[in-house]
Amino acid sequence: MRKLFLFIGLFSLSSIIGQETTMDITPDNSWFKAGITAGIPVGDAGDASSFALGVDLRGQYLINPNFGIGLASGYNHFFAKDEFEDFGLIPAAVFLRYYFTPSGLFFGADLGYGFLTKVENNDGGLYVNPQIGYHNNDWNIFAFYQNTFAANDINIQTVGVGATYNIRFK
Repeated sequence: MRKLFLFIGLFSLSSIIGQETTMDITPDNSWFKAGITAGIPVGDAGDASSFALGVDLRGQYLINPNFGIGLASGYNHFFAKDEFEDFGLIPAAVFLRYYFTPSGLFFGADLGYGFLTKVENNDGGLYVNPQIGYHNNDWNIFAFYQNTFAANDINIQTVGVGATYNIRFK
């Protein structure tokens, strides 16, 4: 399953990058996104954590008015249940987004590596984060399903919502 996600992500990225584009960075096609996320851990993560709160950081470039690519990172803090300890996840990913119209519905996905913090014998693994949401010139509001396929057959899964603000490059 991990190899399938990786193949789909790399194939999508290569097909989009292969299109004829110009790489002029302007406030109309490039910006920094900063925001917050909140989620409910499910699966293996749900056994050890009751809530996740995070910071979402992204740099985006619009290839054309409908396709955006970029880099994503941030930090997700998992609040532990009584007998466990808090832990964290730092994603390092590329992302793709498809915007149907200048304001409205979008689909997107992050693909990369999720680094776990404060977890013994587990550094992390393949990170996948599909999203669906609403956007306008300034805001993105979205729902997501985040999964890190970590070592030792542990999946860190979260279902949640997030919002980011677009800060234009000048």
